[in-house]
Amino acid sequence: MKREPISYQTISVVPLTPTIGAEVFGIDLSQPLSDVQFEEVHRAWMEHQVIFFRDQKLTIEQHIAFGRRFGELHVHPMASLPGYPEVIEIKADENTGYVQGERWHSDVTCAEKPPAGSILYMHKIPENGGGDTLFSSMYLAYETLSEPIKKLIENFTAIHDGEDAYRVRQNIQRESYPRAEHPVVRTHPVTGRKALFVNRSYTLRIPQLSERESRAVLDMLIEHAELDVMKCRFKWQNGSIAMWDNRCAMHQAIPDYFPLARYAQRVTLAGDKPF
Repeated sequence: MKREPISYQTISVVPLTPTIGAEVFGIDLSQPLSDVQFEEVHRAWMEHQVIFFRDQKLTIEQHIAFGRRFGELHVHPMASLPGYPEVIEIKADENTGYVQGERWHSDVTCAEKPPAGSILYMHKIPENGGGDTLFSSMYLAYETLSEPIKKLIENFTAIHDGEDAYRVRQNIQRESYPRAEHPVVRTHPVTGRKALFVNRSYTLRIPQLSERESRAVLDMLIEHAELDVMKCRFKWQNGSIAMWDNRCAMHQAIPDYFPLARYAQRVTLAGDKPF
């Protein structure tokens, strides 16, 4: 879907691809945003689904304050930075034994009200390169489905479960894990656009179908959403920030740097129940 380009007064916005992703220049996120700056950053975010900022220097408190400018912050169900429940530490090195986010996902879709978005601040990139992040447009994933498939899935829901992501992959032990049921196709509450809302990390099954049918349909939808045409790729630098819309974009951290170190911190924006 072709849309008219948007003009900005206080920031410069450079798209990464025609579909998803843009770099934003001319703003210092350590300082409080004016109303005009906030409106323009928000508009760029809604337009491009994920936006990126370079050469930022934020304290933890400034990172939290920037996130809160966009609404209430979500507290992750499993882990947070000591003393800062709103902040998640994204850490991988030779001691962790795994790379977080290496499977395609939208954040915490197993929650009853999945996050609206996430803001990741990179502190340390692997010294020899690597550790890029891919983002996929779930708007385009839905829009490029054939009409018969759109008709098939329009009233389907899917069960999203956190056990595999947390207990199996991150070895986080607890008595129960988040689980929720959401539409397979959700409507974005701001833009009104439809987006596919399934992912490899959390989506378990479609309850309206048999187990075999559900697996076949989910495999098809997820593989479709992971096609290269849906994606942009961001090469991190120390001090880079990515802000993505969890309601219409998936992401994947490329696990090509282990055992080198990669450290980041994330705040997450609270969301609403998908419809």
